[in-house]
Amino acid sequence: MGTDSSPAEIEETELKLTLPGADPSLLLKRLQRNPALARRKRTTLQLHNVYFDTPDLALRQQRVALRLRRVGDAARPQWLQTLKTADRSDSALSRRGEWEAPVRDAKLSLKVLKKSPWPGIDANGTVFRALRPIFETNFERSVWLVRRRDGSVVEVALDIGQILAGERSTPLCELELELKAGTPTALFDVAKEIAGSIAVLPAALSKAERGYALAQETAGMALRAAPPALPPGLSVMTAAQRVLCEMFSQFTSNLGTLLMTDDPEVVHQARVGWRRFKSAQRFFAPVMAHETAPSWQPLQALLLCLGNLRDLEVAGNETLPALADAYIAADPRRADIWQHMTQSLAQAIHLQRKAVRYALQDPTVGVCLLATTQWLESLSAPETQAGAASARPASLRRWTKDRVLRLRQQLNLARKATQTPQQPHRVRILAKRMRYNVESLFSLLPAKRAQRWREQALQLQSSLGTSRDAMQAAALVTELGLDRGLAEFLRGLAVGQTA
Repeated sequence: MGTDSSPAEIEETELKLTLPGADPSLLLKRLQRNPALARRKRTTLQLHNVYFDTPDLALRQQRVALRLRRVGDAARPQWLQTLKTADRSDSALSRRGEWEAPVRDAKLSLKVLKKSPWPGIDANGTVFRALRPIFETNFERSVWLVRRRDGSVVEVALDIGQILAGERSTPLCELELELKAGTPTALFDVAKEIAGSIAVLPAALSKAERGYALAQETAGMALRAAPPALPPGLSVMTAAQRVLCEMFSQFTSNLGTLLMTDDPEVVHQARVGWRRFKSAQRFFAPVMAHETAPSWQPLQALLLCLGNLRDLEVAGNETLPALADAYIAADPRRADIWQHMTQSLAQAIHLQRKAVRYALQDPTVGVCLLATTQWLESLSAPETQAGAASARPASLRRWTKDRVLRLRQQLNLARKATQTPQQPHRVRILAKRMRYNVESLFSLLPAKRAQRWREQALQLQSSLGTSRDAMQAAALVTELGLDRGLAEFLRGLAVGQTA
């Protein structure tokens, strides 16, 4: 029987990737043929992990994870106790403090914890006494060590198994790239080489966060906007980096979630995340003029598929059901037309959802998302901050207010412009940009004015969106080759709402 020892303190730098559409039974062979891993020795581990917390999840609230890990089988186990801490991160690239040490058996050791940051978390021992198992992860880990000519070393781990919380479970299939030596650039270089032939998605959620979501029955739910804290003393570039990272994470996280759920809200929030991201990029453009963003052309097919799916789901789940009685009007013939339309629309939604998932399996999508993740990380690099220093305004609050006022002026001018078929669409786009940026930067703006600006933008967006949705539903009915009279009914309704 072993004895408890002092934990080794390290800062863990990892890049997490989910693998859309991958067949776990074939994935290992595909990875072994990948140029990044070919001809490298592979080792295999069986890992069983139990994560602990209090009934009120005190550790999770402090972004702390505590686990016991069994390496090997139950007959000859080796136990490791690990404490991990992390700042709030909205990136697939994570940097966390880690304290790990062998322990005697499958019991938590307070002695080991006392040689970590634990005393600052649990000064009087009440947290330790309340700890209980919350969830487990069981998986097989295949590991390759990639040594590069520049001296960097990256550990690539393929984890295939399950996360379990009580009677609930969810499959686990992901890649972890951990930096053993060198700079984070090495992680992205290896990841992009893998992504050249295997579809990947950057993943901001750790196994612990996924386990908590499963335990709290929130797994598979859409990720909504959660603007980051922005102290007024930040530089504009740092604020831009935090805001953009949160928005991009909303986009990529919902992309990962829609692989396992048919919830229309996940599709909606993925599109919202991308629109927020693009709006913020435009908003912060003056301080990012010298920061070359990657091309997002490889995402266009995916974004088009997402947009088409969202249009179909809005028509089928929101716009048309509310109009059923007005159209049918107790007419049996119209009732048959309506039923045929709903069946055709449901089939179109099913096929379009498959198209979205197929688009996510295009390796160029993963390469583009990785390049964007790396670009966002570079915005907070010291050289980037130094390069922006001469152009940095004295006050983040003042700069933000000036930019919002400029956007508000653009919106007002568009509302007053001569009516054209394109004008309502432009007004709606500007209203969305106004709303997204005000919400993300709310703490930096005068509270009452920001609230008024947000409400005005939301009202514009909603009123114009209603007529747009009716017109879009009419277009979809026509595209599906359905009853012409139904399409005319919907177009007439849309014109009336616009007027």
